[in-house]
Order: sequence, then C-alpha cells, then structure tokens
Amino acid sequence: MTRNQSHSARLDLSAVARNAMIEAGFVPDVPASALAELHQLEQDAHSANPSHSTRDLRNLTWSSIDNQQSRDLDQVEFAEALPNGDIRVMVGIADVDALVQKRGAIDDHAEENATSVYTGFKTFAMLPEQLSTDMTSLVRDADRASIVVALIVDSDGQAKTEAVYSALLHNYAKLSYESVAAWLDDDASTPTEFAGVAGLEDQLRLQLEVAGRLRKLRKQRGALELDTIQTTPVLDDAGQVASLGVSARNSATDIIENLMIATNVAIAQFLEAKKLPSIRRIVRTPKQWPRIVELARDLGEKLPSEPNSLALAEFIARRKQADPLHFQDLSLSIVKLLGPGEYVVQTATGQSEGHFGLAVSDYTHSTAPNRRYADLITQRLLKASIAGSASPYDEKELAEIAEHCTEREDAARKVERKMRKVAAALLLENRIGDQFDAIVTGVTPRGTFARTLNPPVDGLIARGEQGLRVGDKIRVKLLSTDPARGYIDFARNAF
Repeated sequence: MTRNQSHSARLDLSAVARNAMIEAGFVPDVPASALAELHQLEQDAHSANPSHSTRDLRNLTWSSIDNQQSRDLDQVEFAEALPNGDIRVMVGIADVDALVQKRGAIDDHAEENATSVYTGFKTFAMLPEQLSTDMTSLVRDADRASIVVALIVDSDGQAKTEAVYSALLHNYAKLSYESVAAWLDDDASTPTEFAGVAGLEDQLRLQLEVAGRLRKLRKQRGALELDTIQTTPVLDDAGQVASLGVSARNSATDIIENLMIATNVAIAQFLEAKKLPSIRRIVRTPKQWPRIVELARDLGEKLPSEPNSLALAEFIARRKQADPLHFQDLSLSIVKLLGPGEYVVQTATGQSEGHFGLAVSDYTHSTAPNRRYADLITQRLLKASIAGSASPYDEKELAEIAEHCTEREDAARKVERKMRKVAAALLLENRIGDQFDAIVTGVTPRGTFARTLNPPVDGLIARGEQGLRVGDKIRVKLLSTDPARGYIDFARNAF
C-alpha cells in the first residue's frame, strides 16, 4: 500500500468537511440556545390548521421536484390550464418564518451561517435539521403553512402576477429530478412516486409546458443558457470515493429553474410595487467582457465591444449547436468571466442593476428559505407587505444582511469546492504521472487553475502556468495529490 493510499484510508471525510467549515468561518454545530428554542417549538406542537386569513389549498395536487436525497423541501408546484389558453401556475414556498422567530436563537444562528452548505459528504444545514427537513419542510403527506405566488402565463411566455398570499398546502408527491427526467426525456416508465396520485402525470406535463413558455421568452430577452459541470462524490459501501457523479440539465430541472426564476421576478416586483426596501440578487455587467469577446473571436465569432446579454446568448446557442462536445468547457469559461452574483439592497425608490445572466432587471432570492438566509428575510418582507404592516427591517439592516449573505455564500462555494477537490484527490491519488486534457478556469494572484475534462476535477497548475488565460485549452500531467487538504497539482505539458 502506498503512502497516499494509507493516508486516504484513514481519512474521516465528515471531519474534513467540518474542519473546512470552521476554517471558512462557519459555525457547524447548532448552539445550545438554538436547540433549547427548537425543543420548545417541538413541545408547543404547532398546528397546521388555517386561520381565517389563510387559504386552504390542500385539495390541489401539489408536488415537489428536488434531488433524490433532499429532505429540506422549500417549494411545491401546481398548474392548471385556463379556457383562453393561458396557464395558471402556483408556487408554494415553505413558511419558515412561521416557526423561526426574528432575533431568536435559531434565527441568530441562521444569520451567522447565512446558507446551508452541501459538501457531498455531509450537509451543514442553515437551520436545525428537525426544522429544515421536517417542521418547515414541505414534506410528502403533511399539511404545511406556505406563501403562494400565483402567476398567469400566456402562450408567449409573458407572466403576470395574479396574487400572493398565505395558504395551507399538502404535498402529495415528493419527486426527484432523476425519475421525472427519465420519464419525460427517456420514455422510462411512470415514476413509482406517481402511484395513487390522480392526475399527477397531466399535472407534470402542464408544468413542463408552462416552463417551456417561460424559457422561450427568457431566451428571446437574452438569458444565458450555460451548461457547467457540477460534480458530486459517489461513495462506496465503505464510505470512500468510488467516482464523481455529474449532474445534467433535463426537463425536470428546466421545470424548477423556470418556475423559480419567474417566482423570484414576481416577488421582486411585488415588493417594489408595495414601496418596501428589499434584497435583490444581481449579476453585474461583466468587467471582463473584452476577454469574452476574445473567446468568441478565437472561435470565429464576433461580439459587440460593449456588454450585450442577447448577443452573448445567441453566441452561446450557436456554439452549443456547433460544438456540443466542448460546450461545457466554454460555459465554464464564460461563467468565470461573468463573475459571481451578489446581494444588494433595493431601496423603495431606487433602481436595481439587474441580473445580467438572466436578462432581468428585477430579481430576488425567495424560494429557498430553509436553505438561504436572504430568502428568509425576503419572506418576512413579503409577509409584512401582505399584512399591510411596516417593513421588519430598515435599509441599513438590509444592507448589512445583504453584504453578509454575499460573503457567506462565497465562503460556502469555497468549502464546497474544496470538498469536491478532496473527493477528486482521493479518486486520482493512484494516477500520478497521467496526462489529461484540461481548460484554464482561473488566473489569480494565488495561482493558475485548470479543470480536467475526464474526470472533471480542478487543480493548480504548479508548473508551466506562465501566459495562460481563462478559457485556454491545455494538456496537463498530474504531479501530486493531497486528499486531506484537497490539493491537486498539475504541470502544463509542452507541445
């Protein structure tokens, strides 16, 4: 047994993930004060019976679609065809605020971490798991409080907000992306989760129809349809990394993506109409647009000298058709050059910069209050607007929260990226000296980084990095791995 093999065999992957959380400034363990508050909530046995101001919509065929292993279910969906050809689509969002009191111990802990972190080996939930996977989760076969956003979508994909209100829901089917996509895209048999739920097949096909309408209009407006690689460690029976799973776009993910984007736009506009300050999610006009122009030029394409999301979207669509084999590589380069999203305050009278990648001017995060603190804040603002009461936060508080959520989200990405590298280092530890095709993903003061194409893993170019730029395609040799720290070092091959 080699030294690397011996080391990795002793590696406690959950402990590595926990240490990565601490190093990134997270508090991985729920504090005693929050656990005491949780115990009191459990003792109180909150009832799901609707109040006089809450609509009872338990008779509708609500269902959820999420990852197969997900238990923190934030939203459910329902759609119905209208006589004029429009489709009413309703998204129910878990009413987390109903149990998580502002400035309580649970809320303080949630604010501190600001997001759930998914490491592939262990999930560090923003809320105590008894809440996020049960009491505030829209679990199957349970009645749950929610906030419903009802939209009317016409044949052209135009979405009009019909109403926003509190409602009591019942999730009749917990569906997974994997099973729904196999059924919709690959003609697989009806998912077992459909059993006993009358009309669910027609319901999902209608949701796919409305998602297609929304997606078509977004593309016309310049929304970027990129396809980056997202890997998840696949563990064997001994808890060791056997392979890397790669997620892919499909009809099931299209349903959720398009319905959630439409919902987030609707809520941003709803709050703006109510003259309430809010937290917006933006992606700024890219500063590295000239490099995107160069990438296009290298492929025989021309982009305008000034940033233009529609021109970029059309270029991306052409490249996907012309060279589908390398489309994920191009997508990764563009994502890196666009830069990350961030949270900012939208004042009652101000203008938002908008979301360049989605080609929308009004956008927030609202559909995952179990997982993101910004969404929980938006939910509180939304409930205040529905009740006609004053905002629970002033602009200064919102600005501080927005800045903190942006910083914590960036930290979470780093933790998740490190744990993907830990998994990759474990997978590659016996392949020192092997050569791989790769694409340059980052050029920073800390070093130059690349992702190999097969398997898709990230590492540092420790030798031969001079002159490289994001998007360059290169050949690399694996020099070393350090699974405990998630280090993978490559050398650029000379041709």
